[in-house]
Amino acid sequence: MYIFLPDANDGLSALVEKVGSESGFLKRHIPSEKLIVGEFRIQKFKFDYGIEVKQALQKLELVLPFDPIVGLREMVNDHKPLCVSNIFHKSFIEIDEKGTQVCAETVASLAFISYKVQRGRIDFVADHPFLFVIRENTTGIVQFMGQVFNPSLK
Repeated sequence: MYIFLPDANDGLSALVEKVGSESGFLKRHIPSEKLIVGEFRIQKFKFDYGIEVKQALQKLELVLPFDPIVGLREMVNDHKPLCVSNIFHKSFIEIDEKGTQVCAETVASLAFISYKVQRGRIDFVADHPFLFVIRENTTGIVQFMGQVFNPSLK
């Protein structure tokens, strides 16, 4: 997991814009070497999200699997009609003192960074809005990304 903390308290929207519009932004801002972290504070947080995706897929013209007549007829040997009635997507992430849990899988390694890579020891206190990214490091594929708008440290 990578945490991007903008320098400015109100800098999250500009950061999100850069991540979305500048090719290679994440690759350039994830350090290639370990950082020494002094004080480290971040609030616990938990997000979950669920969505029914049938309508979105149908708008993209993926309609045959949902068709009660055509459906999945070519994929099964049975002559009874078979189709997809709906598709749901659910994602979950929780960060607490025990670690990170994503969907029911525990992620063992964590790497926290600041928006600007600094040399030497850094203190990391996420006391204003930040962006978090969970990325598969070999391929660089982003698996989860989210924003914390109101981090209240207690």
